[in-house]
Amino acid sequence: MINATQIRKGMIIKVEDEICRVLEAIHVTPGKGQALMQTKLRKLSDDSLMDYRFRSKDRVEQVYTEEIEIEYLYPEGEDYVFMNLENYEQIKLSSDLLGSSIQYLVPNVVFVLEKFEGKPVGARPPITMELKVVKTEPFLKGATQSASSKPATLETGITLNVPQFIKEGDIIRIDTREDKYIERAKS
Repeated sequence: MINATQIRKGMIIKVEDEICRVLEAIHVTPGKGQALMQTKLRKLSDDSLMDYRFRSKDRVEQVYTEEIEIEYLYPEGEDYVFMNLENYEQIKLSSDLLGSSIQYLVPNVVFVLEKFEGKPVGARPPITMELKVVKTEPFLKGATQSASSKPATLETGITLNVPQFIKEGDIIRIDTREDKYIERAKS
């Protein structure tokens, strides 16, 4: 059991006898009253969505899954083909199952496949990845370096904010848990 304030995006928890994946988790502190966790959950049994509020003092059961390392190979129609690194078996996963991890599909990247009761329930990319910037605005003269950022589109299609000095063709390191820029990668 964990405190409700420890709920994070990507966790699998048990709510009202349903196993759910946390899609969003926001800690809300209203001016009056107790703090709470506002979450958006996807039931693993029928893929339906639900919004759920936990009081900060609530306790939640975290569900642990079997984890297997898989390597992304290629897209095939609506599905994506991965290879199990233990037995070299090929596994097809749907875009629904991959969720937001789909924006990190680069050939030969190792993901972690999560299984619950023998059934795949999700796949996580590595915590950090290096991706190439394919489109961004040029450096703005006179912009303050410390606080300004600009949008950049990466090779997988994801768009995120980067510092002004980043230019097209640069390789950057990003945090896949929060979709945030970390640093420019060493070349």
